[in-house]
Amino acid sequence: MDLKSKRIYLSPPDLDGRERELILEAYESNWITTLGPQVDAFEREICERTGVPYAAALSSGTAALHLALILLGVKPGDEVLCSTFTFSASANPITYCGAFPVFIDSDAATWNMDPLLLEEELRTCKQRGKLPRALIVVDLYGQCADYDPILKICSEYNVPVIQDAAEALGATYKGKSAGSFGDMGVFSFNGNKIITTSGGGMLVSSKKEVIEQARFLATQARDAAPHYQHSHIGYNYRLSNILAAMGRGQLENLDKKIACRKEINQVYRKSLSGIPGMGFMPIAGYGEPNYWLTCITIDPLQSKSKREDIRLALEKENIESRPLWKPMHLQPVFQSYRVRGGSVTEKLFAEGLCLPSGSGMAADDQQRIINIVRKVCGVS
Repeated sequence: MDLKSKRIYLSPPDLDGRERELILEAYESNWITTLGPQVDAFEREICERTGVPYAAALSSGTAALHLALILLGVKPGDEVLCSTFTFSASANPITYCGAFPVFIDSDAATWNMDPLLLEEELRTCKQRGKLPRALIVVDLYGQCADYDPILKICSEYNVPVIQDAAEALGATYKGKSAGSFGDMGVFSFNGNKIITTSGGGMLVSSKKEVIEQARFLATQARDAAPHYQHSHIGYNYRLSNILAAMGRGQLENLDKKIACRKEINQVYRKSLSGIPGMGFMPIAGYGEPNYWLTCITIDPLQSKSKREDIRLALEKENIESRPLWKPMHLQPVFQSYRVRGGSVTEKLFAEGLCLPSGSGMAADDQQRIINIVRKVCGVS
């Protein structure tokens, strides 16, 4: 096969376990709709993996964030603080509630939310006489935010915390699993995540009543009656039994997938670190990421090339790469909302690139990527 005819994707699904067997089991049981034994088992297994006692399997991570905000009582006119360096799915659910996002910049040391800027914003909010209803903290590219100072600050101002761990299943912070911090945690199982159900998500919490209410709302808020009766507005947010079966097969091999992505990250670092102007996303000393994506930065003042030169050279060879997240405060749809800071993530967006990092990527394909990057940067 011509190398150029083989598309290398950024983070494709890696089906390497019992997915087919478990999907067939769900098919043969005739549980094809939402809910079912595979959903129940998937929820239990996520709880066992994360150490969080209760979980609701949902149709997406976005649905999980939306329900989390509803359960915290977010209403029209409220403000919700949110990481600016993220995908729009972190911020969109705030607007579903009629609330207003307020964006917080990252720190350069971790690329995650800056606790000092968070404290500044909360202090200003208190002085104005209007504290935010909640905080959404994103665990960026598979690395947890620095939760000790974040939770301490939010506790002082009585602001509940939602951990958006959509990208971080399997990562840890000081020995505890991603998703276990704050009032609720959220995971995504989109096709590009470290494990996938093709589309799906999970809401986790240490409070049983929170998850019971989430399940109620996610199943169209049907009252306990023999007929269809509804006293609350509900949502069609539950995960299907078929997709939960795939998730169970994926989850069994999560550690293997993390190990593969870590090795890919280490190979990139070893092969590219000596290039002038080349940098990598810092690995914080407080935990272990899941290495979902390997992210580089190119300082145009030190390098012979720019981020876009590398991206276009890779695309020319049928290789997908992608700029780092465009900060929410720069997005046209969110430009009218307040932001605290912004310069760190603006620089990262201008200079940063995500490289292909799928756990099933062959060594030859990774070397091909490395060779192209080095050539563009003028290094033999």
